[in-house]
Amino acid sequence: MTNLLIKLFVKDYNNTNNIHVRERYGKFAGIVGIASNFLLFLIKITVGALFHSISITADAVNNLSDSGSSIVTLIGFKISGKPADEKHPFGHARMEYVSGLIVSFIILLVGLQLVQSSANKIIHPEPAEFSLILIVVLSITILIKLWQFLFYRKIGRIIKSETLFATSADSRNDIFATSAVLAASVISRLTGFNLDGYIGLVVALLIIITGINLTRDTISPLLGTAPTKELVDLIYKKIMSYEGIIGLHDLAVHSYGPSKRYASVHCEVPAEQDIMISHDIIDNIERDFLKDLGIHLVIHLDPVITDDAKINDLKVKVKNLIEEISPDITMHDFRVVIGVTHSNLIFDVVVPYNCQYDDEELAELISEKIQEMDDKYRAVITVDHAYIPNDIHD
Repeated sequence: MTNLLIKLFVKDYNNTNNIHVRERYGKFAGIVGIASNFLLFLIKITVGALFHSISITADAVNNLSDSGSSIVTLIGFKISGKPADEKHPFGHARMEYVSGLIVSFIILLVGLQLVQSSANKIIHPEPAEFSLILIVVLSITILIKLWQFLFYRKIGRIIKSETLFATSADSRNDIFATSAVLAASVISRLTGFNLDGYIGLVVALLIIITGINLTRDTISPLLGTAPTKELVDLIYKKIMSYEGIIGLHDLAVHSYGPSKRYASVHCEVPAEQDIMISHDIIDNIERDFLKDLGIHLVIHLDPVITDDAKINDLKVKVKNLIEEISPDITMHDFRVVIGVTHSNLIFDVVVPYNCQYDDEELAELISEKIQEMDDKYRAVITVDHAYIPNDIHD
């Protein structure tokens, strides 16, 4: 059914790399969410009022908040599709994250209000009526929520949207919540013990937990998160496929929205290679990345001496020395300036954030070990911290 709806309502649905197609998917998901959740709200609020059930009413309000969330999501996708302008030269794609954050706050507010209502029902219980109609209605809403969960998850996978993945998880939580309400109705009928207020409280707490998780998930990309392992591996593999590139480091990827990415990297080329050739290679890589992956890539050129046996030998020794201190520390931009009384070994080290040494301690430790090799060597070390965690790419 989802595939049929996509074909009917999403123009050019196969071209998911196009920002306008992505916007259409987001709007489509938002409209479906508004309609289906509002329908569920009307059904449940009617049943909750007829049978005096606070747990069903709580579940109904949760669906209303989901409908409101879908409206915010729809607006977010609409704004995120706007082109760049003078005030926003990187576009508006991050509005998708902002809309997700607003949805999270709405969910938290609804959860807190339902905690109060459920607590009052526990303190001052009222008998909840039971009917076969109630069981049928709740069963139907569970099936609708199951379809919603699968629908949002499929659209989220198609356009790689964290907002829709979060919405899918919220629908899954709603399945559990409504199932709990259904179970409570049956148990209350069989035992005579009124679980209505308690189940309402459980549903409210589940809503709050969902709101907290969604808040965390939407704040992270706004702060700036590390790229996925798949993206990092793809960037490394693609760059290293070009003849004349012998290494790369200092990769940084910035996201201005799910479909708006900028990256910078240092590419190592043989120092003896003609500079015009190296520059042409770099230009081709930057052009291909924008064309093939939609990534605006800026490359810094690092010439590396490859035909000096002494420097190469020193480089290997220093690299092994650093690995003895920690295998998670890497080295790049190694150069040697030979003098009369001493020689400077100049290089950068990339250190993980959980390193046991601070920057000054590490630089001093490496310098001491290099002087143990030969007291004529002086280390000039720049300590960097990776934008790409070591557990993402070696």
